[in-house]
Amino acid sequence: MPKIAIIGGGTTWGATLGVVLARKRYDIVLLTRSDEEAAKMRSNELRNLPLPNRKFPAKMTFTVSPEVAMNGARAVIMVCTAQTMRQNIQQVKPYITKSMLVINAVKGLETATCKRMTEVIAEELPIECKPNICVLSGPNLAKEILGEHPAATVVAAASADVARAAQRLMNSPQFCVYMNTDMVGVELGGSLKNIIALAAGIADGLGYGDNAKAALMTRGWAEITALGVALGANPLTFSGLTGLGDLIATCASPLSRNHHVGFELTRGRKLEEITDSMDNVAEGVGTALAARTLAKRLGLGMPITEQIYRVLYEGVEPHLAAQELLKAETKHELDGRKWRLMTAVRKQKQSPNPKF
Repeated sequence: MPKIAIIGGGTTWGATLGVVLARKRYDIVLLTRSDEEAAKMRSNELRNLPLPNRKFPAKMTFTVSPEVAMNGARAVIMVCTAQTMRQNIQQVKPYITKSMLVINAVKGLETATCKRMTEVIAEELPIECKPNICVLSGPNLAKEILGEHPAATVVAAASADVARAAQRLMNSPQFCVYMNTDMVGVELGGSLKNIIALAAGIADGLGYGDNAKAALMTRGWAEITALGVALGANPLTFSGLTGLGDLIATCASPLSRNHHVGFELTRGRKLEEITDSMDNVAEGVGTALAARTLAKRLGLGMPITEQIYRVLYEGVEPHLAAQELLKAETKHELDGRKWRLMTAVRKQKQSPNPKF
């Protein structure tokens, strides 16, 4: 059976993807950061994971050696954090071949460059490996998937053939994988929704109710789409699993790390205290900084992103940021400063062969 390497095996999502693929009888090797982390994984000590019998599948192994993890692998899945992606891809770069699928499963942006993870990966790999870069994204709460609840996701690559190859590799009855060729849209949908999940957590913490959260999610979806279109994405992508689907899951579920951070901020806790107490990274924190930078660079008005940035990086009280949003001028719901969403939608409708 094929061997798959997972970089970032100590993360909940890395372990989850390992379990999903091991259930397909693949040989899964997870690269961990340290011998201690590998030992904990071997002892099934990853906390709070609803694993059957509290054990990982026998087809999963753990190592601290990049060479051991990558040797003979058919695919490598990157499941580190966004801010460590560059150093992690550099670590395994010597072992990546031109026939190997390279799948990004990280939902975030590099704060120093504002680049998507597949852009970071492409910068570090030789040209012959770049066609096999993919992105995996969707409404995928790890604990539900580990508990064998059904879920769907989407994998995208520049080439439909490559996307289909990744789809075949990962698809299963309980983890349904769709395909797409809009890498920009799929990747941004998964990353930017984390900002809105932070805002949804704040709304819940302030007791604003479902009407307010529904409005927040809808306006947030428009912001995601606006920035995505400005960066070259197909607007229809954001109506799919990586946009609307992931937005619903992360804004509504207490299992969402970003929702948790937003909620806890309304309790008067400091951001550093909240993130230090978490087992995994809330990628929305770094993504809010990068997205705001991109919005400023492009001249886009993104009021929810702006207020989340102010809460996270300027220490503005969540209730004051919420009040600022409530004062926002109301226009046509698809209008915004330089959004051009109405134009994008019209062009898509007029296109005889829309690209997905």
